[in-house]
Amino acid sequence: MKTVTIINAEPDSFGQYVHKIWKHRSLIWAFAKRDVKIRYAQTRLGLFWVLLQPIPSVLIFSFLFGRLLNVDTGLLPYPVFALAGIAGWNYFTNLSDGVGNSLLESQNVLKKVAYPKLIMPLSKLLVSTLDFAVVFTLVLIALLVFGLVPSIKLLLLPAFILVNIMAGFAIGIWMCALSYRYRDVRHFMPYFINFGIWLTPVFYPTTILPQNLSYFMYLNPMALVLEGYRSCLSGAALPSIGYLTSMIPLLLLLISGLWYFSRVEDEIVDYI
Repeated sequence: MKTVTIINAEPDSFGQYVHKIWKHRSLIWAFAKRDVKIRYAQTRLGLFWVLLQPIPSVLIFSFLFGRLLNVDTGLLPYPVFALAGIAGWNYFTNLSDGVGNSLLESQNVLKKVAYPKLIMPLSKLLVSTLDFAVVFTLVLIALLVFGLVPSIKLLLLPAFILVNIMAGFAIGIWMCALSYRYRDVRHFMPYFINFGIWLTPVFYPTTILPQNLSYFMYLNPMALVLEGYRSCLSGAALPSIGYLTSMIPLLLLLISGLWYFSRVEDEIVDYI
């Protein structure tokens, strides 16, 4: 018997929507593979470009904060400290930017094939995760070069990676849901995100902040992520429980973004 698929305007339930994504899961891998091929087509170094990107920043920060200011980074040498921060921050920015622009970059496909539009943001998640895996491998190599061995706390790393993903995806899905109609969003948000690096302990430890200002870090989920990465690498104490405060707005932002995206995704093709 032939399987008949009926497409109508009725909104899917949560279970139906998840089932559709699972049914089209092969598209996630296909789009991710296509993006990686396009990015590194006709390049000699390929994925090695991902390794080269953070090196200039690490060198500059190491000179300014490690040499000139002699900032105390605890158990981690400053280059490893900075590289771990840059790896997490770049994962966040690449993911939010990739997810935010995923539909606009795939206009032709959207108009030809019927599938859950969340497939495109999920494919960008795979691409960004691949880049992060390559850079974090460099972090581990740098740790060994300095004669240090990751602690047993490295087993907790997936939990902080998950928060990293949630933060980038939450911002990205809102960009994606709004930018198809309000194109200014895709131009404004990168500036806003890039400014956030100064409010996040990417290249400085939270210990240099005055006590009355350090509490603001508890509202920043990326501060939790970067502190967690460094704790997993060095074996130092895990981030303060106060950082869990940041999970409340993060979850609200992510859940509301996914809900809003599911409400407007059927309109997207009409505007793109």
